Amino acid sequence: MKPELKFKQTCFLLLPLLIAQVGVAQMPQLLAAQGVIGSPQVPENLKVPPNQVLLLKERAKGVQIYECKVKSGNANQFKWTFVAPEANLFDEQGKNSIKHYAGPTWEANDGSKVVGQVKASFDSPSPNAIPWLLLQAKSHKGSGILSNVTYIQRADTVGGNPPVGGCDQKSAGTQKRVNYTLPLIFLLRYLQPSVRYCDRGTGKHHPELGSSYSATAVSPQSLVSTV
Repeated sequence: MKPELKFKQTCFLLLPLLIAQVGVAQMPQLLAAQGVIGSPQVPENLKVPPNQVLLLKERAKGVQIYECKVKSGNANQFKWTFVAPEANLFDEQGKNSIKHYAGPTWEANDGSKVVGQVKASFDSPSPNAIPWLLLQAKSHKGSGILSNVTYIQRADTVGGNPPVGGCDQKSAGTQKRVNYTLPLIFLLRYLQPSVRYCDRGTGKHHPELGSSYSATAVSPQSLVSTV
């Protein structure tokens, strides 16, 4: 008699929106029709791979910290050198649930963390704004919402550039905090082809997600994965 095999079902919530990042040509029209905000319009080098879905979209407000240091290779010249960011991320309801600091690290209130690594950058169209970035997750901690983040897109930056002037031998070692904001910062996760996604309430499999990546915007309901 063959032993009965039992499979454990594991579920996790994708919040606040789940958007398949494929079918790029049709995505803007689809999102607009459904009233959903998708990934930002970014240069080619800042786009994420097609197997990524939107996990969180937040807005950020904080400072870029700079220190007056000696220029490399010239002990007689000084410049403002980037030290670290310090910011808070807010959801669409204005709730602060994530903080951002050196690493660069994003830490959620549930204790989960993701440390990113810059993969590409693009000079902001605004001369006074810090560059746009694409970051890939380098490490995670905890089992909360940020434990699933694989990419982070920073675009449409406002402010944050280093101070102009005021850095010399007398001010060496001093720090300046420069305000900056991000209208939207996007945190994305990898959509596993072998995972079936279903509605938590009905238990029915969502046909547009899972093994096939069709350009589909999913309403912010409780979607779960079944493993």
